Amino acid sequence: MVYVLALGAALANALTSVFQRMGVEDAPETSTMRLSLMAHALRRGVWLLGFLFMIFGFLFQAFALHVGRLSVVQPILTVELLFLVFILSTYFDFRVTYREWIGVSAIAVGLSGFLYFSSPGGGEHVPSTLGWIVTGGIVVGVTTWWGPRWWKAAAFGAAAAVSYAFTAALIKSVSDYAAADGVSILWHWETYGVILFGLTGLFLTQNAFHAGPLAASQSTLVLVDPLFSILIGIALYGDSLRTSGPWGPLEAISLLLMFVGAVFLSHSPLVTGVKGEGSGAEYERLLSRRRRRFEPGQAESPVGEGPSLSAT
Repeated sequence: MVYVLALGAALANALTSVFQRMGVEDAPETSTMRLSLMAHALRRGVWLLGFLFMIFGFLFQAFALHVGRLSVVQPILTVELLFLVFILSTYFDFRVTYREWIGVSAIAVGLSGFLYFSSPGGGEHVPSTLGWIVTGGIVVGVTTWWGPRWWKAAAFGAAAAVSYAFTAALIKSVSDYAAADGVSILWHWETYGVILFGLTGLFLTQNAFHAGPLAASQSTLVLVDPLFSILIGIALYGDSLRTSGPWGPLEAISLLLMFVGAVFLSHSPLVTGVKGEGSGAEYERLLSRRRRRFEPGQAESPVGEGPSLSAT
């Protein structure tokens, strides 16, 4: 069940990425790290559709974290990239090349290998107050430092991923409280932490999409989240991984393979094209054909004269 729920969350996240990128890509350059970027997004119907899928993804993830371990659920969310390729190749009619097949295969094999070799266990510990404070301090430090401007897209993506990983840890605690007594979640700080860090991750994600190449933001989003989540699961919840003998190196190799596949796929023209970095007129033609789904009555534009990725 935990695998089905995590895969459902990954699919919802992929749809969220497509629609929310379409909603913020034409925002003014000066809106980066300003609330005006969110104001721009909220005026876009396609962005709101992405937000709806984000809610579905949150619910799937919450149920998955309640019945499963943090170090299992979060790495599975990397499958978002596989779903992203599927959506872009079927719905938007983009051609899948060897690059996409290599990336998809590496992610699938690496993730399967990690889950098999690590054989995750434990995860029954109740996080201590000190543990929350230390972990939260690290998260705050990462999310408020973005580094030099030349790599701001990747930095925003990494900061958003750390925020999402910490949010997932909080969701796991909140889901346990909700299972015992739904009303009691109002009296636990973790509930409000989910809101705070979830919104922080959302804000940083929009800035990552807007700040630069999608390959940079997407790579860090899908890589940092599972890695940081594994560390949080071990440190706070007592998740245990099988590392004795050959298992440790095999897990490391599997994770490396999964990460290489994710980076490889993030640089694919199929993925970067959603940000307008692909083959120009062809992307616009294909995307304008689908835009009519969001703007009834919109006539298809000729090649080279199609609308931008955003939709109102």
